[in-house]
Amino acid sequence: MGIIGIGYEGHTIESFISRLRLRDVHTLVDVRLNAISRKRGFAKKALAAALDEAGIAYLHRPALGNERDNRDGYAELTSERAADARDRYRETLNSEAAIADLDELAALARNHLVAVLCFEADERHCHREQVIEAAQKLIELDSVST
Repeated sequence: MGIIGIGYEGHTIESFISRLRLRDVHTLVDVRLNAISRKRGFAKKALAAALDEAGIAYLHRPALGNERDNRDGYAELTSERAADARDRYRETLNSEAAIADLDELAALARNHLVAVLCFEADERHCHREQVIEAAQKLIELDSVST
């Protein structure tokens, strides 16, 4: 049970799936706005097929994606630009569609290990860190209320 983040930067599809299997990931939630990639095996259809073959469920949730013009700010960690990018993305998480997707992510993570996918190897440079934080808060709120 729980949520982890994972990036495919520096991986082949084989090594990536191997990492997921080693961690016993049940579901991979792709939070790229557009699930496309120049890297072989990581575009939506190819990734979904490879994961299905490995027994891992695939969900693409573009409402949790980060707009292209907001991504550069994630290259930095402590600058004003970095803070602005993260603040702007937090606003995205307040949309009706994002809230529904976060609820789904939290529900899945209550029963299985879920991996949240984007490109960057270092989660600190990716919006998925904020997706995971938001979903974990929902899990914590639910456990307090039950």
